[in-house]
Amino acid sequence: MEKDEALRQIKNEVVALSVSPLYAERVKHKYFPVIGEGNHNAEVMFIGEAPGENEAKTGRPFCGRAGKVLDMLLEFVGIARKDVYVTNIVKDRPPANRDPSPEEIEIYAPFLDRQIEIIKPKAVATLGRFSMVYVMNHYGLEWEVGPISVLHGQIFQTSNFKLIPLYHPAAAIYNQHLLDTLKEDFKILKTLI
Repeated sequence: MEKDEALRQIKNEVVALSVSPLYAERVKHKYFPVIGEGNHNAEVMFIGEAPGENEAKTGRPFCGRAGKVLDMLLEFVGIARKDVYVTNIVKDRPPANRDPSPEEIEIYAPFLDRQIEIIKPKAVATLGRFSMVYVMNHYGLEWEVGPISVLHGQIFQTSNFKLIPLYHPAAAIYNQHLLDTLKEDFKILKTLI
């Protein structure tokens, strides 16, 4: 119950985050912030970059095309989506699906840090380079940061959890050969829990 209340507090704070440069976009388009969803005691936490349009319309992470790829990958390795926690660094949609800015990451990252602290996952899987770079820099792996094309599928140990950088599932939509790479990387993830 404490975890539920702590995560609800994060949601309330993000909903009221009018200092965010993305807040006006949320109001203008009647979007929802996308806080995260899943098991509050998850052993695996997936961290994406920022919500897309489908996510902003529903308030649910990874519910569009990339979410279908994520669901398929989870099913491929026998992990139920209800057993993991899925979130993003940036909780509001950047306009035109652009990359999150450093300022936006700085504003929203403390909420992600608190989510990690509350859920206490054994493994964190970053989805895409922005979440990979942030988590590696923030959790003492800054000297390991490199291109995602080199680091994907590797396991790194932080003081709190094992980290596995993964390509973003959307990459497999636009580059079909990455689907096989993601499948192999998800097999590694399965060994961490």
